[in-house]
Parts: sequence; C-alpha cells; structure tokens
Amino acid sequence: MNPSTAKAYSVNDFDFDLPPELIAQHPAPERSASRLLDASGSAPVDRIFRELPGLLSPGDLLIFNNTRVIKARLFGRKYGTEAGAEATGGAVEALVERVLPGTQEVWMHLRASKSPKPGSRVRFADAFDAEVLGRCGPDNGLFHLRLDGDPFALLEAHGHVPLPPYIEHADDAEDERRYQTVFAKEPGAVAAPTAALHFDEGVLAALTARGVEQAHVTLHVGAGTFQPVRVEKIAEHKMHSEWFEVPQATVDAVAACRARGGRVVAVGTTTLRALESAAQGGTLQAGARETDIFITPGFEFRVVDRLITNFHLPRSTLMMLVSAFAGHEHIMALYRHAIQARYRFFSYGDSMLLSRTASRPA
Repeated sequence: MNPSTAKAYSVNDFDFDLPPELIAQHPAPERSASRLLDASGSAPVDRIFRELPGLLSPGDLLIFNNTRVIKARLFGRKYGTEAGAEATGGAVEALVERVLPGTQEVWMHLRASKSPKPGSRVRFADAFDAEVLGRCGPDNGLFHLRLDGDPFALLEAHGHVPLPPYIEHADDAEDERRYQTVFAKEPGAVAAPTAALHFDEGVLAALTARGVEQAHVTLHVGAGTFQPVRVEKIAEHKMHSEWFEVPQATVDAVAACRARGGRVVAVGTTTLRALESAAQGGTLQAGARETDIFITPGFEFRVVDRLITNFHLPRSTLMMLVSAFAGHEHIMALYRHAIQARYRFFSYGDSMLLSRTASRPA
C-alpha cells in the first residue's frame, strides 16, 4: 500500500445511501438464481449468477475459501465460582470469535449488564458451563473462556447461527443450510464468506465443463468484518486479525494458471485477503498465519486478477478493498447502478464480478 495514497481518502469517500428495503433478509430461493452485476467489461451488465461460467475462460483458476461457519452465538447466565452452582446472575449474550486450536478454550465477545470477572462462570443454553479466564485479544476487547467440553461439539449442539447484525430475524433451519457454502469444510468462521454462497453443484459442474480450474484457501472470518471504521482518516484505522492458510497445492495451481495465461479469480474478499497476505513477501508462499492486512486504494495486488464479491456496508473496510481493486470512482458508480436496479445487498444479497484496474505484476 502506498501510504500517501491511503491518506488522500477519508471514510466519507466510501459512504453511500442505501434504501433499507434493499438489505436482503433472506437468501434467494435458489443459490445460483441470485443476480450478478457483471462489471468485468467497459459497461456493467445485469445477469443471473448461473451465467458465471460463460464469463470465465478455459484455463482460468477460481479460488474459494473453504472455511465452515460455526454456530458461534450463545445465550446464558452468569453465576458463581463453583461448578454446578445455580445460575443466579444476569443474562449473557456471547459470540465466539475464535476457538483456540487443540484446547477447550475460546475467545468471545460477551454482552452482559456487568462484565464477568476472572474465575466466574457462565452457564450457556442451560446445558454446559464455561470459566472466565480473563480478557484477551486486540485492546483486551474479548473474553478468554474455558468450556467444559469440546468447543466445536458444544457449539454445534447448543449454539445459534451467527447472522450479521443487519439481518433482523432469529436464526432458523433455512439459515443453518443457506448461511454456509456447499463446499464448507474447515470449521472456525463466525461469518460466512458470502460471495461463495451463490455457488451450487450445477454452477460448479458447469465451471468444470468449461475448463475452469478450482483451488481453495482457508480464512476463518471473524466478527471484526462487520466493525465500522471509527476514524476519519482511513490510514489511522487498525484492522482486525484473522487466521488463514494457503496450501502448497494452491500456490502450485496459481503458478500453473500464470504459465498458461489464465486469470486468477478470487471468490470473495476473504479469499483475496488470504492470497494477497501470503504474497506480501513478493511471491505467493504456502503456509498458515494471522493477517491484519488493510487493503486500500494504492495497494499493489500480486495475485488476484478478478474478484467475485457481494455488495458491502457503506464506510466499511470492504468498500475500501473493492475500491482498491477496481478503482474508487468505478466502484461508486457500480453501487449507484446497483441501487437504481434494485439489487439486494449484503450477506444474503446479490454479487458482482470485478476486474482489477492495474496490470498484472510480472
């Protein structure tokens, strides 16, 4: 990123007025029946998502994020320090941010009338207990808890789908199925990689028949993806951190795609973040680590040529990312077109196909 370019923008440059009725509250009846704004050419074209295979070329490489959304939202009550004691404390609403690998410990957002102290306990869903170990995470904004069993099993049995704050209904059976990609594999996300929600088995088969190669990365999407930018100058914003992994097979697939003259197409901003984070040393490298990469106009893209993405919240870091990728003025014009054409916005909304403005690095 060029710091001088980033400082030229304020958060207001990424704002827009969105009619509330365009915020999708439910998914389209069929995944691939959602709309697709094709912005890969000189003028935007309104399409249906199942047309995507015809917009890609044989030899292109489509890369997905195969993270799996966990049932990360929990409800419970505080009580004392003794295991098995009666829950007499106040109500607690929790959102698991991260399950610590190989342990019964988690990082959580906790909402309660009074913050629980280290050593206190919470009973969730009238089913299992957790001990508060202390504060943790960026700026000590999260709570560190130890559950009394395997976190993934307990969340699957007693948790709720962590729907975004702008979806107003309680989670139900439809959300369990549709707020998850058809190829979700690695559990750990607390928000869906939403651009991938449009893919179904029919589209995947058509892509294969078209000669479009496929690969994957894993990035566990955190709740920070919904956090607003609270500073005026975007260069002063501190980005949240997320864990990702890029397999060697994906690095090899990108190299083969380059060699045959194909384009690398990222499905979603999370896939793009993983790939570009793994290439910050100059070339794409396999491995797993944390990333707090903040992509704003002026960023030098090294891997991704095209991006499939949903429509994002105003004044958000994702608006800044797509503006960096396709050009700020172009993105704002596309959003005006989408609003006028009554596209559906955000997680359960429609998508668009973008081409990168800058030329591909050598």
